[in-house]
Amino acid sequence: MKIKLPKLHNQILIALIAGTLFGTFFHVDQNLLVVTYGSTKSLNSIHIKDWEKIQLVVSDNESVDTLSYNQNSQLEILSVSKKVLKDKKGISLIAAHSYVDGELYQLKEVSEIRKIEKEKTIATSIKWLGDIFIRLLNMIAIPLVLSSLIVGAASLGDIRKFARIGGRTILFYISTTAFAIIIGLVIANVFQPGNQMPADTKDRLMSVYQEDIAEKVQTQFDFDLTKEIVNVIPRNPFDAMANSNMLQIVFFAVAIGIVLTVINKSKAEPVIAFFDGLSDVMIKMVDYVMIIAPLGVFALIAATIGEFGFEILGTLIWYAIAVIFGLGLQMFGVYGLILKLFTKLNPLQFFRSIRRIQTIGFSTSSSAATLPVTMEVCNENIGISKSITSFVLPLGATINMDGTALYQGVAAVFIAQVFGFELNLTQQLTIVFTAVLASIGTAPVPGVGIIMLIIILRSVGIPQEGIALILGVDRILDMCRTVVNVTGDAVAATVIATSEKENLEFKSA
Repeated sequence: MKIKLPKLHNQILIALIAGTLFGTFFHVDQNLLVVTYGSTKSLNSIHIKDWEKIQLVVSDNESVDTLSYNQNSQLEILSVSKKVLKDKKGISLIAAHSYVDGELYQLKEVSEIRKIEKEKTIATSIKWLGDIFIRLLNMIAIPLVLSSLIVGAASLGDIRKFARIGGRTILFYISTTAFAIIIGLVIANVFQPGNQMPADTKDRLMSVYQEDIAEKVQTQFDFDLTKEIVNVIPRNPFDAMANSNMLQIVFFAVAIGIVLTVINKSKAEPVIAFFDGLSDVMIKMVDYVMIIAPLGVFALIAATIGEFGFEILGTLIWYAIAVIFGLGLQMFGVYGLILKLFTKLNPLQFFRSIRRIQTIGFSTSSSAATLPVTMEVCNENIGISKSITSFVLPLGATINMDGTALYQGVAAVFIAQVFGFELNLTQQLTIVFTAVLASIGTAPVPGVGIIMLIIILRSVGIPQEGIALILGVDRILDMCRTVVNVTGDAVAATVIATSEKENLEFKSA
């Protein structure tokens, strides 16, 4: 009897659920510390668990400080010890009434500490399988974008057609991004999640993530529109490809495609045939990579849930609810309405046809890594031509960040509310304008939303240190907002294809 396996999107969905359960079961113990101590020649490691009280004795050549922590303070201890060891200071630990390697101690002292960290579980240890999956997708993305975009631009033939499609695409992305940020601001003002946070929770989160936010602020950059426009043109196309600078790659590929339409046909055809063949090879490679998609998704979700868990959501529940509600409204409300008005397609059937895009986007938290899958699904499941997908989708993966923009609107107002800042209408409009511009010049990779948020907070004078309040749930919400980002890309390609009179037809997902 031949066993019939579920379709790929169902396999991925099963892997998503299984990974969540696996990560929940094999989660990192929030009341356990792994302490490495001793001389460089003789290092030892012990596990301290369920302590009643812990003291960290920090010393340097001038002073000795003693810091005390109660139960459920793992994150604070990890944060402080990381900073102390980074500053080359000595640190000792005294644990009262705790289990050390399974044995109960009334008092346990550990000196010459080299490192304090979380435990590693089987759920976090398998993350490398997911990393391989992401790297394979990223490996395909650049040659696929380059080859398909060259062929797509060359196939348009008429420069007026190219200008029309390009103008509509950019207008669509800017409009939906602005709409998303406005939704985020409205929801944050209605829900007022910042006013729900207790003062002690605020102090705890600021303490835990102060080291992380210091690193993030150091990587900030000033947004300059003219500079970003200039940076679209690559000095070295190979450097742009090596650094995955998608806007520069798009510019270079489009330039080649346009020139191929005006040079001698006998010389253009071999070049077009080469890149057309390369595009087909990359698309076929996507099929092979997707064979391991369920395993990659399982590993990524299990590692994320295993390390971060759902406990942190308890302290930021209103903030998380506001973000997720806004993302749902953008995806099902705004995109559903756009599909109904501009394509006459059934929105529910559309969302079913792109399930694979959404699950991959959720598990990888990267529009760039999802791009090869997005291009394949839009072409095969919806029937959008390669000339449209090869231009609209790579551009969308770079400048279309509706989910990220919406989250930034909620986050900015949330941080302002926690610190007691009243944002007037002008300041909130500044957030809209800055978020739209900032989304154009940032890379489509995990965690980039935090860097964009720093720019937005600076533009309206909100303390940048407030980002520490939301770092704990950023990874989980990053997964959710990436789903909206990649969905917006697919919607844009569908709308543009419809405007070009393409006959779209849903096929088996």
